[in-house]
Amino acid sequence: MLVDVGERPPYPSDLSDEAWELIRPVITAWKARHPSVSGHEGQYAMREIVNAILYQARTGCQWRYLPHDLPPKSAVYYYFAKWRDNGTAETVHDLLRWQVRESRKRHEDPTAVVMDSQTVRASMNAPKETTGLDPGKRSPGRKRGIVTDVLGLVIAAVVVAASVPDNAIGITLLDKVAACAPTVTKVWVDAGFKKAVVEHGVRLGIDVEIVQRKPGARGFAPQPKRWVAEQTLGTLMLHRRLARDYEARPASSVAMIHWSMTDVMLRRLTRTSTLTWRDPPAWHAAPPTSGSVDEGTPGKDRDPAASRPRDGRTAS
Repeated sequence: MLVDVGERPPYPSDLSDEAWELIRPVITAWKARHPSVSGHEGQYAMREIVNAILYQARTGCQWRYLPHDLPPKSAVYYYFAKWRDNGTAETVHDLLRWQVRESRKRHEDPTAVVMDSQTVRASMNAPKETTGLDPGKRSPGRKRGIVTDVLGLVIAAVVVAASVPDNAIGITLLDKVAACAPTVTKVWVDAGFKKAVVEHGVRLGIDVEIVQRKPGARGFAPQPKRWVAEQTLGTLMLHRRLARDYEARPASSVAMIHWSMTDVMLRRLTRTSTLTWRDPPAWHAAPPTSGSVDEGTPGKDRDPAASRPRDGRTAS
């Protein structure tokens, strides 16, 4: 018997019915092409597997700490690893990106993109050979490189050791962009990407423009064109699994980027949102009664009787 979402209270990260319908054809088609050796359909519904992956991406919990009313780690990680290795997670992500772009009256693939990198600390379970020290930021861990369109949607992503220079990341990302989005002819990058990236772009027929920081600017200052990629990196960090690199494999880190962006795009397409750490708790005031004073209105004094202790004693 399949365990479905209707049998438990929903989590804020759960897929809505509308969101599930957007990705269901891809997931169910994959499941149909990969039947179980024993012939059974499995104990858990595919929708619940995706809900568990999105729950982990949003909360950042460890695999074995998934709630008991979601599928267990053994089942969830099995599908996460399968979809990571055979490209299903990226396929779902790319299909949603095309739908978001079409909803904004744009072509499926962009002609101009933005490239950026981000260094994050890695957890203790990350193999030493997959981590390093970023000499520029003096920060150990891993480095994420992303390419986004002007809407902030991820076109390509790569995760490497933090010691890898931005030039190597930029060349790898340009190759990915040329393969998955051949319509791209313009790329904006920051000053961390040097001449080697520009020359590699020329060989691919892509104009790479280095956006220089304004002279005299101090502290953080959004750069023209490039701020879109920085905004995307900030949006991804709202998914706590990406606040630090917790994955043992860099490929799993890339897959988690895809699933986090899948969550973002599903909510854009369905016009829904979820609570973030910035949102205050819901509070509903009781409707005012006749003769009562609104305590929340500035400039109004409270009724002296309202401030009197309830046990009848006078305040000292």
